[in-house]
Amino acid sequence: MKLPPLRSLQCFEAVARLNSFSKAADHLNVTQSAVSHQVKLLEEYLGEAMFNRQGRSFSLTEVGKCYFDEVNQSLGSLSNVSQQIREGKSGKIRLALYSSLAVKWLIPRLDDLRKQHPEIELTLNMVADEPDCTDSVADCFITVNPPKRNFVSQFLYAERLYPVCGHKLWQQIKDKPLPDTLWQHPLLSVQYSSFGEDLGEDWLRWSKSGGFELPEHARINHFSHMLLAVETARYDHGIALINNYLMTDHDREHNFVRIPMHELLTGDNFYFVYKKTREKQTAIVKLGRWLKQQSYEQEFSMLPGD
Repeated sequence: MKLPPLRSLQCFEAVARLNSFSKAADHLNVTQSAVSHQVKLLEEYLGEAMFNRQGRSFSLTEVGKCYFDEVNQSLGSLSNVSQQIREGKSGKIRLALYSSLAVKWLIPRLDDLRKQHPEIELTLNMVADEPDCTDSVADCFITVNPPKRNFVSQFLYAERLYPVCGHKLWQQIKDKPLPDTLWQHPLLSVQYSSFGEDLGEDWLRWSKSGGFELPEHARINHFSHMLLAVETARYDHGIALINNYLMTDHDREHNFVRIPMHELLTGDNFYFVYKKTREKQTAIVKLGRWLKQQSYEQEFSMLPGD
């Protein structure tokens, strides 16, 4: 079934709502003659007069009143559904982020998010690799590789690594010279995207940044994911280079000791990312501010152990 031209419906709705052809023209940013032409086309299409015209004054006919009610409601519904597709449902947000960051950093803080912003309904989509920044995956993302076009990217933090071990192992090494005593225990290594494909590159770079060489006899155990290395260190099976964002308050108190040595910047910067079409979506803006606040607090949350 053929429908009336959308432009004619918009013009008719504006004239009937504003009770003025000139105001409708200003509202739609067109000429008054263009509005009159579109209304005339609609009346011809419907075969009914929408307005009673008496000189310069006019009023809606009975048919026009009924038609306006339907058109106004339909255009409103169309606007709402278009906004939902463009910006997402108000308060409901899907966030995609790396599984390690979700498990060790974000999830322990969700209670604070609920207290500060109870109106935000957050759903997490955990990914092992770089998230595909599309609507089919999530509404917003935390990534180290933000899209270069049509996205808003908010810097959260620069990844830094430092050595940690379990409490039992720390008792064995705390009074011995560093870094020499580290080489007597397994070094737990993780491959980072910015380090290339060389195994043990994290420990090689950490050593170089400290002004010493990693000895050839050092025992390096390789892991595909930082969470595996972290858990291995927690059970005193070696020394791991850990991202501070993967340390919970419980970890700091009960599971790990930060070995008092230097940090290594990996070169990975983490960003909160969302489409520019969503930059006025209140829930996403609030989430971004909250994430930035959490990141800022995290930067000062851990000092080297004694």
